[in-house]
Amino acid sequence: MASVYLSPSVDDQQVVITGGNEEEYMNMVADAMIPYLKASGISFDRNDPNMTVSQIIEQSNSKYHDLHLILNMESGVGNLAGLMRGINVIHYTGSPGGSVAARVFYDNLKTIYPDPNLVTLSSDRLNPQLRDTDAAALMVDLGYRDNYTDVIWLQNNLDTIAKTLVMSIAEFLGVPFVNVQTPTAGAQAYSYSGIKQARTW
Repeated sequence: MASVYLSPSVDDQQVVITGGNEEEYMNMVADAMIPYLKASGISFDRNDPNMTVSQIIEQSNSKYHDLHLILNMESGVGNLAGLMRGINVIHYTGSPGGSVAARVFYDNLKTIYPDPNLVTLSSDRLNPQLRDTDAAALMVDLGYRDNYTDVIWLQNNLDTIAKTLVMSIAEFLGVPFVNVQTPTAGAQAYSYSGIKQARTW
């Protein structure tokens, strides 16, 4: 069975411009992915918000996964604070599987982001989750947490983003993507509370 390890950000110190933090937002995205993963028959494991990066890597490597997917946000630096926008898709430098996965995610995310020219594809050899996980690893930075336009786009498109991420997983792993009914508008669709506590996924 196709298998993915979901690694939403565990950084609750990175504040999002509209309130909340990066950990909270990325876990909302991961929550929204679960119905699509289950419908498509893709098994998954997921980090816990209380984990360190070392613990995440250890858990990911403790069993076989076809893909290790990191979900983060970016922020502008210095005089670019609040001005940068876009999605960054990053794979480990020299990883054949990561490179193929990154291209799939890059192509699909360009179809949903308001400005496709601001979706970038790059590699990194220093990020420990990209470097040290056994599975092909990929990091997707879903916008800039200090940019109001990016954050509002993320808030208003959680289901579309989650669906596109799972479609990309299915395409990379060569399994059929199965759509599910989207949550009713205004419903309490996502379970992450933003409070660090033990969870059973």
